[in-house]
Amino acid sequence: MIKCIAVDDEPLALKKLVTYINKIPYLQLMAQCLSATEAQQFIDSQPIDAIFLDINMPDLNGLDFAKSLNQDHSKGPIMVFTTAYSEYAIEGYKANAVGYLLKPYDFDEFEAAAQKVHDIAEIRQQAAGEVSTQVDDGIIYVKSDYKIVRIDIDKICYIEAMSEYLRISCEDRDKPVIVLLSMKKIEEHLPAGQFMRIHRSFIINLDKISEVKKNHVIIDGGASLPIGDNYKDAFLGYISKRILTK
Repeated sequence: MIKCIAVDDEPLALKKLVTYINKIPYLQLMAQCLSATEAQQFIDSQPIDAIFLDINMPDLNGLDFAKSLNQDHSKGPIMVFTTAYSEYAIEGYKANAVGYLLKPYDFDEFEAAAQKVHDIAEIRQQAAGEVSTQVDDGIIYVKSDYKIVRIDIDKICYIEAMSEYLRISCEDRDKPVIVLLSMKKIEEHLPAGQFMRIHRSFIINLDKISEVKKNHVIIDGGASLPIGDNYKDAFLGYISKRILTK
């Protein structure tokens, strides 16, 4: 469950926000506050995961409140702003908000923002070390081009190392996902029985092998990848055990 609070100085708007939160099964409403000061007092007493927060409020506005909490953007509460003023959108995202709901918003819009909160919370859990859960679920998350991208492990065809970066080619994506990551790091998150390193620059999904020609592996989709001398024995040993003969 994602522990959250709702903050809005307008009672009717707060009531609507609370109603929407209570409709989302993975959100647990811990408090409803009529001011940022009240929200701060609650947060000081117990940690929360997310805040649904109005911007225009007396004493302390939502933007300043959010900035004061999110000194470390990877650990602070996940923010979704609610406001009647579209001009605050840029400042809202500078405060590391994952959602910006313009009043009057409907439940579908709220649900979409809540899903972003869910995705970020899940990624944070995995980044904290839940590696086995990632593999068991068949999913990994990577940072690419200022986004966090979900990758289904079974959809990976091969991974190519390029200096400090990796190109992850997937059968369900038109273009490879480029990530700043090492081969060693990603190998730790891949099931060993399904993936094998065949070259210092290539890891392949063994389920995606189409053909083996001399010193190359042909992957579904047509990519031809070299087999390195240091990896040849292990790879050919894997193949030889699966060759049908008379």
